[in-house]
Amino acid sequence: MKKIGITGQNGFVGSHLYNTLGLKPEQYKRIDFDRSFFDHPDQLDAFVKQCDVIVHLAAMNRHPDPEVIFNNNIELVKKLTDSLERTGSKAHVLFSSSSQEEKDNLYGKSKKEGRVLLADWAKKADGKFTGMIIPNVFGPFGKPNYNSFVATFCYKLTHGEIPVIDNDSEVKLIYVGELVQKIIGQIETADTKELYEVKHTSVNKVSEVLAKLENYKRLYFDNGEVPQLTSAFDLNLFNTFRCYFDIKNHYPVKFTQHTDPRGAFVEVIRLGIGGQCSFSTTVPGITRGDHFHTRKIERFAVIKGEALIQLRKIDTDEIFDFYLKGDEPAYVDMPIWYTHNIKNIGNEDLYTIFWINEAFNPEDPDTYFVKV
Repeated sequence: MKKIGITGQNGFVGSHLYNTLGLKPEQYKRIDFDRSFFDHPDQLDAFVKQCDVIVHLAAMNRHPDPEVIFNNNIELVKKLTDSLERTGSKAHVLFSSSSQEEKDNLYGKSKKEGRVLLADWAKKADGKFTGMIIPNVFGPFGKPNYNSFVATFCYKLTHGEIPVIDNDSEVKLIYVGELVQKIIGQIETADTKELYEVKHTSVNKVSEVLAKLENYKRLYFDNGEVPQLTSAFDLNLFNTFRCYFDIKNHYPVKFTQHTDPRGAFVEVIRLGIGGQCSFSTTVPGITRGDHFHTRKIERFAVIKGEALIQLRKIDTDEIFDFYLKGDEPAYVDMPIWYTHNIKNIGNEDLYTIFWINEAFNPEDPDTYFVKV
């Protein structure tokens, strides 16, 4: 079992890497890191001593004063190398650098100089080092106006604001889940490279990305229709978009009922993609679910009875409670990385329709059981 520590484990990439490693507890032990360790050499040393692998992600990306960015990032690297030297660590250190290394800005300069400092440590100490050059990263839970223009666009579109394009250039992108798999691949192979360029997985003009997101807003955010998703990039972008909703206030979404003397007709879901649609009955007092997905799109639609649907992002404590009744048919969609369940809180059988965008595959279920 490899013991892995991540500086910046609560950051955008760090949290995704930390949570993904947590899906395989039989393979990886996560050594928890706190930002305060950098200010306490004894705590930093204790962390370093425990690690077989250290992924150094902690860094500052934005600040009004570029000098602050440069000084902060170099200082963090120096504190880490000092600890590696004090402890005589033989950990495999992976460093997150940036495609901005060659650009004329102090952020790129800080990443390049930080990578060189760690490479020098590895040469002197006979240590193991991999310097990763990473393209622009997007994905769920990135900070708007900080991590990515994608995060900014998603937030604005789901919060009543209008995105603005500053520079409609072509951007090389990688989804955070894809990047995490690249990092884990380097951990597994223990391949040491002073310069390892992580390849982007898509190239898009900023305006093209915005056009897709605006389409998702019109179809899905406003009308509940799942759009056509014809590529891995589209699926990843759509799952990113879904995570910026004000989930607490967006759900449950009531269906439009068409009634006449015969009864009522309700359209449950309109799809640009396929998937699997299921039906269940649940007896009073029973809870189904308590699991999450990392890539699947899922909808719960209550058509009879009374239900409590609960959601919780897996690395947070806040639980969202949604109460649904069959006489007012409504649905709740499940964002990725949110564990969820449904409980019959009524006195009669609960009838629920479930739709998910993939037919169930027992060899690759993308279903991880964690109680809400």
